[in-house]
Amino acid sequence: MPEPQQPGGRAPFGARLAAAVGRLGPLCVGIDPHPALLASWGLSDDAEGLRRFSATVLAAVAGVAAALKPQVALYERHGSAGIAALEDLLADAREAGLLTIADAKRGDIGSTMAAYAQAWLGEGSPLAADAVTLSPYLGFESLRPALDVAAETGRGVFVLALTSNPEGASVQHVGGDASVARRVVEAATAENRRYSGADRGEGSVGLVVGATVGDAIARLGLDLAAMGGPILAPGLGAQGATAAAMRETFAAAYPRVLATSSRDILRAGPDEREVRASAERTLEGLRG
Repeated sequence: MPEPQQPGGRAPFGARLAAAVGRLGPLCVGIDPHPALLASWGLSDDAEGLRRFSATVLAAVAGVAAALKPQVALYERHGSAGIAALEDLLADAREAGLLTIADAKRGDIGSTMAAYAQAWLGEGSPLAADAVTLSPYLGFESLRPALDVAAETGRGVFVLALTSNPEGASVQHVGGDASVARRVVEAATAENRRYSGADRGEGSVGLVVGATVGDAIARLGLDLAAMGGPILAPGLGAQGATAAAMRETFAAAYPRVLATSSRDILRAGPDEREVRASAERTLEGLRG
C-alpha cells in the first residue's frame, strides 16, 4: 500500500528516511562549522566561511550519507547572515535530494512551541528541514504543536531521550524502572502508533540516543526496537563511539539507528574528495 502524500507531494519522513538508508546506508553527517574547524579548512569565521564550508560538505557526501545534520547554533552565532547561510544549505540539500535534520533542540510551550514548529517544519518556511531535534523536558505533550505540524507536512522529529553527556543522567535516568528516559521512549512509541508505517519501523517520531550511552539502554529497560521510528545516534568517531560498540549498545534496535559523525569526517577537509573518502570509510564500518 503506497504511503499517503503530504503537502509538497512528499511521503512521511519515516518512510523517506527508511528508503534513503536502504539505498545508501545508515550514515548521517553532521555539519558543525566550529571556529577551529573553519580555521583548519582555511576559511573565515563568518557567514561566507559558513557558506563555503556547508557547500563543500554537501557536495562531498551527496550519494554517500542518508542525511545531513546542521548544528543550528553554529549558524545562529553569526546572526541573520548565519541564518541565511543555513537557509541556503537547506535549500541546496533539498535540490540535491538529501534529507536534512536541523539540530535545533527546540522545546517550549503553547504559542512559542507552535512558532518553533512553523519555523522548522512548516510548509513554505525557509528554515524548514526534513526533521528537527526537540527537547521534551517541559513535558512530552508540550511538543504537540511540532508533532502535529510534522505529521501534516510529512516531516519528522527526533526527541531527546538518552544523551551521553554526563549531566544528562541527572534528569534522564531519574526514576529507575519508570525513568524520564523510559517515559519519553514510551510517549514516542505511542505517537508513532497513531500513523501508518510504525509497524515497519518507519514512524516519523524518532529519538536522540547517544552512541556512547553504554549499558544505560538495558539498565533503564528502554525498548528502542519496538519504538517504531528511527534513532539518531550522535557520537560516532571523534566522541569515542565505534561501529562495533554501537552494535552492542543498541542490540536489537541497531537496524533503526542513524549514526551521526561530524568532526571525524570533516577534519579530512577542505578537499572535497578527502571528505567523501572519509565518509565512505565511516559508512563501510557501519555496514560491516
